[in-house]
Amino acid sequence: MASGGVSVASLWTEVNRCGQNGDFTRALKAVTKILQENRDDVTALNCKIVCLVQTGSFKEALNVMNMHSKTLSSDVAFEKAYCEYRLNRVESALKTIEAAPEQTDKLKELYGQVLYRLERYDDCKSVYTDLIRNSQDEYEEERKTNLAAVVASMSQWEEAPLEDLGLPESTYELCYNAACALIGQGQLTESLNKLQQAEELCRVSLADDSDVTEEDIESELAVIHSQMAYVMQLQGRTDEALQLYNQVIKLKPSDVGLLAVTANNIITINKDQNVFDSKKKVKLTSAEGVEYKLARKQLQAIDFNKALLAMYTNQADQCRKLSSSLQSQNPGHPRPVLIQVAQLCREKQHGPAIELLQQFSDQHPESASGIKLTMAQLYLIQGHVTKACDVLKSIEEFKHKAGMISALVTMYSHEEDIDGAIDIFKQAIEHYQSEQPKSAAHLALVREAANFKLKYGRKKEAISDLEQLWKQNPNDIHTLAQLISAYSLVDTDKAKSLSKHLPSADTMALKVDVDELENSIGATYVRKKAAKVIGENLPKEPIQQGEIKKKKKKKRGKLPKNCDPKATPDLERWMPMKERTYYRGKKKGKKKEQVGKGTQGATAGASAELDASKTASSPPTSPRPGSASGSSTAPASNVVPPRQQKPAAPGATRKKAPQKKKKGGKGGW
Repeated sequence: MASGGVSVASLWTEVNRCGQNGDFTRALKAVTKILQENRDDVTALNCKIVCLVQTGSFKEALNVMNMHSKTLSSDVAFEKAYCEYRLNRVESALKTIEAAPEQTDKLKELYGQVLYRLERYDDCKSVYTDLIRNSQDEYEEERKTNLAAVVASMSQWEEAPLEDLGLPESTYELCYNAACALIGQGQLTESLNKLQQAEELCRVSLADDSDVTEEDIESELAVIHSQMAYVMQLQGRTDEALQLYNQVIKLKPSDVGLLAVTANNIITINKDQNVFDSKKKVKLTSAEGVEYKLARKQLQAIDFNKALLAMYTNQADQCRKLSSSLQSQNPGHPRPVLIQVAQLCREKQHGPAIELLQQFSDQHPESASGIKLTMAQLYLIQGHVTKACDVLKSIEEFKHKAGMISALVTMYSHEEDIDGAIDIFKQAIEHYQSEQPKSAAHLALVREAANFKLKYGRKKEAISDLEQLWKQNPNDIHTLAQLISAYSLVDTDKAKSLSKHLPSADTMALKVDVDELENSIGATYVRKKAAKVIGENLPKEPIQQGEIKKKKKKKRGKLPKNCDPKATPDLERWMPMKERTYYRGKKKGKKKEQVGKGTQGATAGASAELDASKTASSPPTSPRPGSASGSSTAPASNVVPPRQQKPAAPGATRKKAPQKKKKGGKGGW
């Protein structure tokens, strides 16, 4: 009898009934009572472990197995490894599986999951291939989906070539994994088509379930939409990608890994713009449990972007802290060092930045190519062109590349070191002569070297290059002409002998019908011919002696209506008014004369002229009837007599002159 008067048999009956109904909480209570009677009951312990696992109490289940390890022995190897796996103790789970005396099918399934989490993709692929080959049950489709995920990860993270394993694409999960594998191979258009196909399959499969709402469908499609946005971003369609990313963020999916990847990709689109939005999104990349959901390279990329965001937001200390942490985690990776160098350059500390780059290149020569390119760029910023050339020449990986040769020759030419530039050409030609003789790259390099030497007057040194080019193509007249020109300074006899190979002037002349060319449709200039007139060839009448041939008068243009033909025209009439000698400029500030002010019969503008008391000898302003209009020297007045003036319009007021504001405010001087 158990405590409380309940028999052990009835407790077992309760455990069995609750287990069949899926009520593992009540079953756990009954098993606990059984273990109070017999704490070493193996069956009860196994039942308790199962109940704890089903209720998600993995830590308690693991404690039970560790406490009764002698009693349970190896019967619970799968349960122990599963609890360790769910508690993210992946290394411990791997050891438990490998120590198991017998590798059952369920242990192999868990083994594949553990290997995938540890990113041991080759071993994982072997495990799932063996499981699919040797088992046939209702979980076959899930195994194929896992195998497709392994192939996709190998393609994306290890850049492994795709291997056709004959996997179907009947479900949206399989189709999605196939699209991810294509992304790793750079086949972006094909992968986008696969993702669209996966979206259609997902909608069709979920539409049959009446319990699934539209929100559930969109939530399930979130991972597909996020991957579609990633492909668009790689294609340069950033606006469309950003729109899809924001749609995924608004759904607030429960998968923290999906949220972290989506937020990180939005940050990469923002770059140094919209940093406030990026600071909000970066919080999603630090959610709890993200490190267990993403691959190592994904987490590394997120950490790099965090450091770059700190740099763009002028958080120098935070940037240094993050980049130093990244360098300690990835000692041979050049990117953390480049971030630190970028931060130093923002602070105008180019000297320490170059020292940091030099230190890294000495410690990690296998990763020094990009570092040395950055060093050369910093030397150029400081104006040390020769040092930059020395650094570039030390990069064995790019030493004989066309771009590197071009850059070195340009810099040496800028420094007027023509011998140094010719030496670069010489070393590169010798390299291609030994590795790729007479190849297109080799001959192109020889051609550029010859042109460079001719450009800077080194014709003697260009002879060997030109001879080599002419031997490769004896029909190249341009090269032959350059060679003759070069030999003319060194060996005139050789130049004369080579000139015999030039084609004759007749063969080089272009046989073109000039008239036909000028009259063609595309000609910009056509020579016009005089039209033949009937009777043009008739003999002209002879001019008699003493008769003078009359000249034809030219027709004159029409004169203006008001023009006086007798008056002498103004010689400056064709010049602008401002450039004429008699131009005095406009009178500014002259107000129009107003009527209605002052005494009767007077105007404001002509009051001085009409006042006869001021000047006794002034001529009369208006002539008397039958008399002359005054002296010849005084100009006639344009003043209108008072009786002929019109009264002002009713309601008209005199405009006030605008008053200037006094400086200094109120009461100022």
